[in-house]
Amino acid sequence: MGATRNGKSLSGSANLIIEVDEDKIRCKQYSWYFAPAYLLFWVGLFFAVIYPLFQALPTGIKISEEADKPGRFVAERAQEILLKISQMGPRVVGDVDNEVTVVNLLLDEIEKVRQVMRDDIYQMEVEVQRASGSYLIKGLTNHYQGVQNVIVRLSTKSSNSTSYLLVNSHYDTKPGSPGAGDDAAMVVVMLEVLRLVAISGDPFLHPIIFLFNGAEEQPMQGSHGFITQHRWAANCKALLNLDSAGAGGRDLLFQGGPNHPWLMEHYRNSAPHPFATTTAEEMFEAGIIPSDTDFRIFRDFGVVPGLDMAGVYNGFVYHTKFDRYTVISRDSLQNSGDNLLALVRSISNAEEMYDTEAYAAGHAVFFDFIGLFFVHYQESTSLALNLSFSFGAIFLVCLSLWKMSRVTGQSMGTYAGVFGLLFLLALAGVLLAVAFPLLMATFYDWGNRTLTYYSNSWLVIGLYICPSVIGLVLPMTLYLSHKKCNKIPHTYYMHIVGHANCVLLAILCLGTTALKYRSAYLFLISLIFYVAALIINLLTRLHCRGYLWSLVLIVFQIVPFIYHAYLFHMFILILIPMAGRFGVSTNPDLLISALCAFGTILALSFAAPLINVFRRPNCMLGGLALVMFIFSMITVSDVGFPYRPKTNVMRADFMQVHRKFFEYNGSISLEDSGYYFHLGDRNIEAPLRDHMNLTNLVRLGEDCDSELMCGIPCYRYCSARKHALWLAREEPVELPYPTVLDFLSKTVLSGGYQVRYEFRVTGPPNMGLFFKPLDGVKLLRWTFAPAMLDNPATYRPPLEVMLTYGIDNTPIEFFVELSKDNGNFDEPVFEMGVSGHYVSPHDKRDALSQQFLATVPDFAFSMEWPSSYERHIF
Repeated sequence: MGATRNGKSLSGSANLIIEVDEDKIRCKQYSWYFAPAYLLFWVGLFFAVIYPLFQALPTGIKISEEADKPGRFVAERAQEILLKISQMGPRVVGDVDNEVTVVNLLLDEIEKVRQVMRDDIYQMEVEVQRASGSYLIKGLTNHYQGVQNVIVRLSTKSSNSTSYLLVNSHYDTKPGSPGAGDDAAMVVVMLEVLRLVAISGDPFLHPIIFLFNGAEEQPMQGSHGFITQHRWAANCKALLNLDSAGAGGRDLLFQGGPNHPWLMEHYRNSAPHPFATTTAEEMFEAGIIPSDTDFRIFRDFGVVPGLDMAGVYNGFVYHTKFDRYTVISRDSLQNSGDNLLALVRSISNAEEMYDTEAYAAGHAVFFDFIGLFFVHYQESTSLALNLSFSFGAIFLVCLSLWKMSRVTGQSMGTYAGVFGLLFLLALAGVLLAVAFPLLMATFYDWGNRTLTYYSNSWLVIGLYICPSVIGLVLPMTLYLSHKKCNKIPHTYYMHIVGHANCVLLAILCLGTTALKYRSAYLFLISLIFYVAALIINLLTRLHCRGYLWSLVLIVFQIVPFIYHAYLFHMFILILIPMAGRFGVSTNPDLLISALCAFGTILALSFAAPLINVFRRPNCMLGGLALVMFIFSMITVSDVGFPYRPKTNVMRADFMQVHRKFFEYNGSISLEDSGYYFHLGDRNIEAPLRDHMNLTNLVRLGEDCDSELMCGIPCYRYCSARKHALWLAREEPVELPYPTVLDFLSKTVLSGGYQVRYEFRVTGPPNMGLFFKPLDGVKLLRWTFAPAMLDNPATYRPPLEVMLTYGIDNTPIEFFVELSKDNGNFDEPVFEMGVSGHYVSPHDKRDALSQQFLATVPDFAFSMEWPSSYERHIF
């Protein structure tokens, strides 16, 4: 029995089935006017689901509601204390507001807790620690004296546990900032949690240390002083660290462990408002995020595992005078308090605390799903999942290609060839999806229009996301629009497009897994849902029914789209404010554009190519190009100016410097004054020139190291000193009081080839020392931490020592010992620089400096202070 169709003879029941299937699979593409609705569906999904859930916060509980909600965190009480702290203004180490005023306030609030505490159940110990020490951090030696911590130990009388839970935040601030978000908000959250735990009738197993540390911004001296010196430090077995890179919003869990996944289990079971991702941890470890927290100190010096959480919303006010009480909502305090209270209750009763090392089991992969729930699993599980789904996906793709060949009667080789071609096109699409946004970022940098999205983050849609979508689908769309071969139905071509992207993601998943990146879970999420859709299509025969399979795929792409768009929306909101402090040598647009590209690829790698199931897909690409053009035109208007007063300010930090250069014989070869600028972003001084007189501003340049530290009192991390700007002024800067270096003694040591110099320095609470041995001289020993001197190959002169004192302003005495090849110490041996930084808000600026400050435009914020610098030769 036979049949004919299109001049082609088919016979047998198997051939009849093939002919029926071909009729079903050779169907027309959908009408073009459905394509815009398809793309708008994904846009609508973002604004209808992702955006509101990202912004969602619990309603802050008022004091009047406390009786109806016993045991709940009361945000209004924390908010009242936050107002008191914020009204103090900046609290810098060594200043009376940080060393006396805020310490007394904390002690008063703790005493209020003691008065309502269930003293039949609990006992409380309170003390103010004064710590001194020295250690190496980020290329400088950090030497401190008399910094303070307010410490509370709360324990259950019936418990004999010697394992403590440590909860930490800091009350000091950057110069010029009231620090409501960083980090007073977390301080008041800790106070309210302390109160709730102390009045609870439910005892806990393990004592809790509440560490209110007074020197985090220096950096991290308070935590170092506690964990290396305090008698309770050795008993601390787990940490909850609270910090902020913004003001308000939700707290991101961005570091955990390390190697203690049981902490993630407690976070999952207890935190009511989860917000976390492994990817943030890996970005932080890679140095992409320009911040640090006390978590590093507890991990490195105390080997205390923990969870590191920080507020990340509205980073534009971070470390500025706009970080005030008014930017911290009551709802955000409720969010932080709910999470911390639940974690404290959970971990303080954890059996794992008795022997935490017994539960050390490698790193964890962790993330939340749009704030609804939290997922975590161990790295070993991650390996199994990544390998299983990657190879499983490849197998199912092969099975699907085999089925297509059976249905159409074409050889498997034909389908393998088409798959190979489409795989290369998929690879080209991914490369273009990254390249197009990077090109946009590069062109804008060439045109001196960096950070044009800084105040209007929605501009990244047209600048980077649309170009990325175009690049992602362009190779496939061009090929499918112009292909000549009709042996394979268009619907199967579309199938194979998805398969090519699937295999590409599987390869990326395997590659990142091999490189031990836990962020491979991002590819895993996409693979899981594509594999699920493919299995359903294969089992239900939708695989062979025109474009019906695409509906299943679209439904299964909703979840990965929501997650990836949510995640990269978070990263963009975090990193755009940080882009304003990446420094002048880095083009931040490259990072933001790359984030947009990777987010686009992960969110739309399967959904975007489906525009080819509609007719005239090229028109959709043209529409996206039009959107890109319109947004580009918007950026060259006032909308594209990066900065806005109060909300999105430019970082224009500078010092008013008086400097002296002393020669070997004690004479002064140079004494002058000027303004030393340390600008925060790529636009350098250009936006300031229309408002400030910067006529004689000069860049120090690559050759500035002919002078020790380029002749400037660079503060803390001096690696960017060659990008510094100097504006000389004729009138000398009037310093509040002098920084004085006293040369006490010089002793040639036994053997005659070594010498010891002793000095004493007095001045403001923040000072700096710089050492540069001359030719043939080696610095052997000094008063400070020896790590720099023990690693001369890593730490090359000039060497920087940061000096800080808190409540104890005793003059700092120190020595240095050096060796010299020829043993002649009657000639110059080394250069030493001494800087004094008068960062206290109570240190008066001279009249001319105040006039200059008044010309700073309202769209800029200056972290500024008077400084001194002296260069000596001994």
